Amino acid sequence: MALSFEAVYAVARQIPPGRVATYGQLARLCGAPRAARMVGYAMSACPAGSGVPCHRVVDRNGGTKKAFDDFAPDTQRHMLEAEGVPFLPDGRVDLRACLWEK
Repeated sequence: MALSFEAVYAVARQIPPGRVATYGQLARLCGAPRAARMVGYAMSACPAGSGVPCHRVVDRNGGTKKAFDDFAPDTQRHMLEAEGVPFLPDGRVDLRACLWEK
């Protein structure tokens, strides 16, 4: 099954504030469980102002991405913390506390 960026964006729009999803999780929810990398491409290509909460998508270990740092250092982390997302001492999102369960 080919995974469209729009399918990824439709699922990502459902992630509520204060929760995160992983790239692999979104791929599975889109019916393409081996397409985590494609989800990453979709997130990086997402146009500003689209309403897709790309900052709520993290890697499988809870890591944030440097792509957000074009704006300022630790931008993704600051956006998530503003929504109440907890972080572990090593800088990863605490997935046990805030992983989105759909």
